[in-house]
Amino acid sequence: MTSLHHPQLSGLGRNPAAPEDVLVRLAAHKAGRHGLSLRRGRLADAIAEAMLAHGDDSTAVRLHGDRISPAIRRRIAEHPVPAIRDAFANFVRETVDCGAGLPIAALEEGYGRARTALVDAPNAKLRAAVAQAWYDRPLAVQVRLLADPDPAVRAAATFHRQPGVPPEWRDRCLADPAVRANVASYVPLTSDQFAQLMRCEDERVHQAVAGNPHLTAEMVARFLDVEDPQVRVEMAQSRHVDDATRHRLYALVEAQRAAGSIKAEVALHWHSSEPQWLREAPLDERIAYLDSPFTIFRYVLATCRDLPEEAWRRLDADPELRVRRAAARRPDTPPEVLERLVRAHGDVFHVRPLLVDHPNFPRHALRTFVDEPSPEVRYVALQNPELPVAALRRLAEAAESLLRRGVARHPNVTDALLERLLSDPDPEVVDDAAANSALPSARMHGILTAAGL
Repeated sequence: MTSLHHPQLSGLGRNPAAPEDVLVRLAAHKAGRHGLSLRRGRLADAIAEAMLAHGDDSTAVRLHGDRISPAIRRRIAEHPVPAIRDAFANFVRETVDCGAGLPIAALEEGYGRARTALVDAPNAKLRAAVAQAWYDRPLAVQVRLLADPDPAVRAAATFHRQPGVPPEWRDRCLADPAVRANVASYVPLTSDQFAQLMRCEDERVHQAVAGNPHLTAEMVARFLDVEDPQVRVEMAQSRHVDDATRHRLYALVEAQRAAGSIKAEVALHWHSSEPQWLREAPLDERIAYLDSPFTIFRYVLATCRDLPEEAWRRLDADPELRVRRAAARRPDTPPEVLERLVRAHGDVFHVRPLLVDHPNFPRHALRTFVDEPSPEVRYVALQNPELPVAALRRLAEAAESLLRRGVARHPNVTDALLERLLSDPDPEVVDDAAANSALPSARMHGILTAAGL
């Protein structure tokens, strides 16, 4: 995060081109240490030593694992101040006690034991943390977790579909209130198991069963009169209902939403379920959903890759942006389709790869995006690493800090532009400017001198 009061120092700490002497001097300031903690890769011993010398236990928490050399690890283990010596281990233990997740490697380092030993730790919260973090655990370990005496551990062990529940354990798990809803959402169910779950009065269990991808047509039929909006949406997405039933179920949920039901609003617009079976259906069956009035079916269809050209033309013109973006990610999307989509709506920067990184995207057109009225679209122009300086100057003058931040991060930015952005009223712009590897070394030293470092 950016230091609001000293963004030049926090940004400089992240700068990949900053020389070691600059980074060592930065370690004397809290904002500099924060930036240093966000650097990628291993910290040089001299930098880690300086952080230890000037920092406290919160600094030491960030010095662990591959971030530091074995020599620095020994230095911390032998530190005369217990708070420094035990900083990372204390952080891990406190995090486990809060029930928050941590990577399995952090648990091993914090407790000084291998994951195979942590599975049998006396602390149930630690065993639950291991079950949550060790995704690729062997089946034998999974069985031990399924038999754990603590319900929170069993729940953590069954939260994800993998490594799964062995068939011989399914009856036991489906009878266990701690894990019943988890397991009911993904294991194949026998008719007896399904009947047992339907007799349960827990709403969460019914919702979980409704989302199970292995339901038979007979099981789906048992759900059609359930009034829960989430169940209705799950049934509307089932392969076992006809179009009339699907329309009726969606209409009922929409009526519930119109009447003020928050559950219906969530089920319609925030629930993440999809008719995943559609991706595996025969092509002629999938094509029929081009005319579906329900966006989710057209969206799933757009994620397929074997549709005929006419289907792609229709999906490229779909009224829903989400569908058009999904269709544009196919390997052979025409350049004009990609450009038209991005020019109209920008890109989605939290989804990789970007549409502008598609092999067919006309990269030469990016510089023309600077002239678009939407700031989100103008921002896309910055994905061109050779964007002309004149364009960068225009974007650096924009009212939107989003654009100024993009210029501050750009590899083609000039010294003069960086100097202006280092005084920007938005601390995040300043931070990004100081973190740009194009920043001259002399200017880095000037920042330190101005801060009294």
